[in-house]
Amino acid sequence: MKTVHLFVFDTLSDWEPGFAIAGINNPQFQREPGRYQVRTVSIAGKPVTTAGGVKIQPDAALESIDVHSSAMLILPGGALWDQGGNMEAVQEAQRHLNAGVRVAAICGATAGLARGGLLDARKHTSNAREYLAASGYRGAHLYQDSPAVDDDNVITASAMSSLEFARAIFLALDLYEPDVLDAWYNLFSTGKPEYFSDLMAAAGNGAWSESRSQPS
Repeated sequence: MKTVHLFVFDTLSDWEPGFAIAGINNPQFQREPGRYQVRTVSIAGKPVTTAGGVKIQPDAALESIDVHSSAMLILPGGALWDQGGNMEAVQEAQRHLNAGVRVAAICGATAGLARGGLLDARKHTSNAREYLAASGYRGAHLYQDSPAVDDDNVITASAMSSLEFARAIFLALDLYEPDVLDAWYNLFSTGKPEYFSDLMAAAGNGAWSESRSQPS
């Protein structure tokens, strides 16, 4: 089992990593259940309070991560990034990348990566071109107008794209079969209940789907 590390900090935007960590922790529909676990890490292992007022006691300190047992480092957004904080997490992201381990950043965390020079040579996205330009980084020519981008082991996404962020993470971790992932994304992106039948069928629960289609 490998660990997906979720960086937590005061002001963390609760909703942004929600789809991703729920999918990783829930074995239902997964290609190989039990391959990954999610562990929360904070600077010095200190308790944090999210933007939604949720108090989190992290599993470990950010600086204690064994990068060789890490499958990914997820960096959610939050107001602290725009105050120039969390640069310890950017340093950890660089250490992950040096070891060939993926990093996923959304919203304000993309600005942190930009300030750290990690987006200077990678295709990426964020909340807006102007948002990242304010960091003074040198990768503006590689900015993509897309909800989520995966390039050279770095996933980036805008604040409005937590669903696409999760999909990119699932693809990177090879968490689901392609038809399962498509059905999952269609269900949550449209809200149409018929896609739940598609999801169950794609995951091998065809009997459930057939029973739903029978007249009562």
